[in-house]
Amino acid sequence: MDDRGRERSARRGGRTGKPTTRSPGRRGQRMGYVRGSASSDGRIRLLRIAFLVAFALIGGKAVALASSPGNLATIAASQQLHEVTLPAPRGAILDRNGVELAVGEEERTVFATPYMLPDRVAAARELARALHLKKSRVEAALGGSRGFAYIARKIDPKLADRALSLKLPGVGSYPEEKRVYPMGGLAMQVLGLAGMDNTGLAGVEYEYNNQLSGRAGSQLVVRDPAGTPLKILRAAQPRPGVDVHLTIDQAIQYTAEQVLTQTVRQFQAKSATAIVENPQTGEIYAMANVPLVNASTFGTEPARARNRAVTDTYEPGSTFKVVTVAGCLSEGLVKPSTSFWLQPSIRVADRVIHDAHPRPAERFTVRRILAESSNVGAVTLGEMLKEQGMLRWIHAFGFGKPTGIDFPGEVGGLVPQDWSGSTIGNVPMGQGIGVTAIQMATAYSAIANGGLLVQPRLVDQIGDSVTQRKVIRRVISPTVAKQLRSMLSNVVADGTGVEAQIPGYTVAGKTGTAQVALPNGRGYSQTKYVASFVGFVPAQHPQLVVLVVVNEPSVHYGGVVAAPAFR
Repeated sequence: MDDRGRERSARRGGRTGKPTTRSPGRRGQRMGYVRGSASSDGRIRLLRIAFLVAFALIGGKAVALASSPGNLATIAASQQLHEVTLPAPRGAILDRNGVELAVGEEERTVFATPYMLPDRVAAARELARALHLKKSRVEAALGGSRGFAYIARKIDPKLADRALSLKLPGVGSYPEEKRVYPMGGLAMQVLGLAGMDNTGLAGVEYEYNNQLSGRAGSQLVVRDPAGTPLKILRAAQPRPGVDVHLTIDQAIQYTAEQVLTQTVRQFQAKSATAIVENPQTGEIYAMANVPLVNASTFGTEPARARNRAVTDTYEPGSTFKVVTVAGCLSEGLVKPSTSFWLQPSIRVADRVIHDAHPRPAERFTVRRILAESSNVGAVTLGEMLKEQGMLRWIHAFGFGKPTGIDFPGEVGGLVPQDWSGSTIGNVPMGQGIGVTAIQMATAYSAIANGGLLVQPRLVDQIGDSVTQRKVIRRVISPTVAKQLRSMLSNVVADGTGVEAQIPGYTVAGKTGTAQVALPNGRGYSQTKYVASFVGFVPAQHPQLVVLVVVNEPSVHYGGVVAAPAFR
């Protein structure tokens, strides 16, 4: 973090998890209204500055001009009418507690009217020195015969004052808002980015650009033949953009990012993703992706900038077995206590499927199949549902189409439509199917909340409008949901998910380990895996669903890599 970043962090109190108090200085003052205040000092001040600058430029050159249509034609014949856009202050993005995550800061833009400069080479040299720019860059800006040229956009007002103190003819400045992210790279893949013109380019900044942008104002200005403003004939004030409050909790988000960073480092993984969701409402408290990214590198590191929780698919492995079990329970094919005599392996078409660890032929209940994550048991249950039954429950839980989360670029995953003889040996245990992290978190939320598929959401409030919980449909009955919660509790208590245990709490969840598919459908890697864990707490009355996905760790078992991160 540079000195200016540290200064911003100090003024906002760092990541305290509490709403920040803006200092009266320029750095702490947002060019936008303060939530709950009918008239914002910051935004009114911006509008006043815009008008004052315009009138200051006019200075003593104002003349008495009539503004009737007849006289406007006369004015246009000898002088020039210019429509000047007044940018609207962009709304802020805040977390659920009012902590600022993206705000506007007042900067200044230095411009020049090149043809008014008697010696452009000398002017370029002086401006470059004052603004700490390369002389060649300023010379290029002043080249040609244009009537307007940017010299430096959105810079520190003190730096702009140095340029104005040169008193070069045709050189001026005006206030302009710069988008900043006070928490550094926190939740950057969710927030996205606003560009130089304060237009959303990615993430929430893009998804809610219309609401954040507001409406620009304008001024009709009379200029003399030399381009000097003489009078403002008409003005329309800009309408500021509204604030957007996320469901994200910055303290939970920060913790998730730190835990993922540690996990990736410990297991030398390629990347990792985590989601913390309220299963009752669909509110996302954290959506973290590692490696992290910040605003300065967002545009040059597209792989890091991508919100993989919604844009990338992965094969879920054993976390998907709960869908197979849910289908069998719901259709009355089995009960949790139903038992099967399972061989160490099972042949499906041209494939032989084994459990993760060698074992003799023995009896498994459905509960034990899930607790010990038996591949042979999952395929046995899948064969009971058959292709159409599996597809029915895959789609019922929301896989194969976007969840509808309020975020751009969400993908729907990959559900096989043309099944071969061996597909029924893959899909029931979570191979041969592509899901997103948000789909998996949403599916487990349905189990946690009693059987309802609830649309996930990242935005809690837009201006004064509060977003509402949206139930998509009932997936499973409350009875089946309760059975699954009990069975998933066994996974953590006695099965593959013991590393997810939290002292003082009952935890339910499922581990997952899946081989990474090779490009062009050439099978699976024997060395690269995706390790995952998804669970909820407390087990019988869940308040949180937590999903962790780790890509290509050095140790590939989900119970070893991802389950500890759940805690």
